[in-house]
Amino acid sequence: MKRSKYYLSARITMVISIFLTTAYFSQVAQAACNECGTVTDVKTIKIEGQGSGVGAVTGGVLGGVVGHQVGGGRGKDLATIGGVVGGAYVGHQVEKKSKSGTRYHVLVEMEDGSSKTFKYSSKTSYQVGDRVKVKKGKLTRA
Repeated sequence: MKRSKYYLSARITMVISIFLTTAYFSQVAQAACNECGTVTDVKTIKIEGQGSGVGAVTGGVLGGVVGHQVGGGRGKDLATIGGVVGGAYVGHQVEKKSKSGTRYHVLVEMEDGSSKTFKYSSKTSYQVGDRVKVKKGKLTRA
């Protein structure tokens, strides 16, 4: 049975079309997820609070008032000064402690080769190796 040259030409055209269609959709599938990535690290960062001076001033005033209530004469003056100094120190330390905390950084390697860091104030459930997606600047599971 002899096949016509049109039959062979049609078969070759069909094979080329299938190949090109497969190659095109393969590239589209790979490029479709520019927002996808993999978690590469989860870091726990300890943040030490900074004093602004408000705690020291408040503590100094309160310490001075309490110190002024103690003793009499020259002792009262020393107690007031001691209260101011001690209160300022304690107030400063309390302010620093109240502003300290822990932050969590999730590092993601994106499929396009870039890397992004997402910062959280509370512990997250993301772990190294998790597949993730970035939607509207937020990290979600893929």
